[in-house]
Amino acid sequence: MSAPWPRSVLNTAAWRSASRQSPPLQRHHTPQTRILHHFPPRTFSTSPLRQANRYQSFNRSPQQGPNILLRWASSPTFYYQIGGLGVVVGGVYIANLEEVPVSGRRRFRIASDEFVLKSSHQAYVDTLNENRGRIFPEHHPAHQLVERVLERLIPHVPEYSGQPTDWKVHVLANDEPNAFVLPGGKVFVNSGILPICAGEDGLAAVLGHEIAHNVAGHVGEKMSQSTIFSALAFVLNVGAIFLGLPDIRIFTHLAIDLGLTKPNSRTQESEADYIGLLIMSEACYDPRAAVGLWERMEQAAGAGPPQFLSTHPASRNRMVAIEEWLPKAEAKREESNCQPLLDYSRSFNQAFRRWT
Repeated sequence: MSAPWPRSVLNTAAWRSASRQSPPLQRHHTPQTRILHHFPPRTFSTSPLRQANRYQSFNRSPQQGPNILLRWASSPTFYYQIGGLGVVVGGVYIANLEEVPVSGRRRFRIASDEFVLKSSHQAYVDTLNENRGRIFPEHHPAHQLVERVLERLIPHVPEYSGQPTDWKVHVLANDEPNAFVLPGGKVFVNSGILPICAGEDGLAAVLGHEIAHNVAGHVGEKMSQSTIFSALAFVLNVGAIFLGLPDIRIFTHLAIDLGLTKPNSRTQESEADYIGLLIMSEACYDPRAAVGLWERMEQAAGAGPPQFLSTHPASRNRMVAIEEWLPKAEAKREESNCQPLLDYSRSFNQAFRRWT
């Protein structure tokens, strides 16, 4: 494992001073209609784009539509129409099933890479505007650390659809322990997560996880799920109206959120843990550092909500899963002939400490 960073690199006050000295970012025009919304801060792996793509429940009054539905139900071709609609919906669903790279999980995805990248660009502009004056310059030690780790990881990222050719790092003066990589290769790391990383291996675990979200196409998957879950909520609510039941929209929202949205989000996070662990191992970082990272994340976060109420797995469960994956990760690392690189990295860290 790489040695912890020197105090000069982890000096938050120095970072803030340097960020104030950096030139202001060029103002970008932001359309009035925004794709994204602001959500409460969470632990790392909270991307504004992933958070924004949640299903929207239909806000129709329960008093609207019963007469139309009853007239439709009384139509002599009603059951044929329902059957035809079911066939069309089922066909669309099956036609858009695909396999997630690396993990092999089957999932529904209808959002195109072009649409995801377009949405990501707007998220990138919004994030830059919201953090104007808090982005460290490229010569700052924290920026150079993140860039150095990223450059070592990129050659080992599996090929995937929509893979970026232009990666760009932004380190933010923000105490919240968070990091995310937008589709298109735009990397954001908060300064607050660097002390928790406790070295380059820990940072590689964070960046590997965030890159893995893009390898697995999780943003496009969430966009697709949003469409399906909204349609499901609509069908359930309409069915309740047709049967003369009370307004069930709140129940529908909670059921879909707790039964589908949050479990799928936790599945994606675990998948990113697995793919990211393999990426960092192939790049000759110590995969055992991922376990230590989640131990420190658990200590920093304190007591959280029960896992079934969270979009992320509990830190303890993540550590258990990573321990199970370590043999495969260690084998990947051995296949990469890492010893010469590890010797160089150790010498670099020793020289870096002497000059800081």
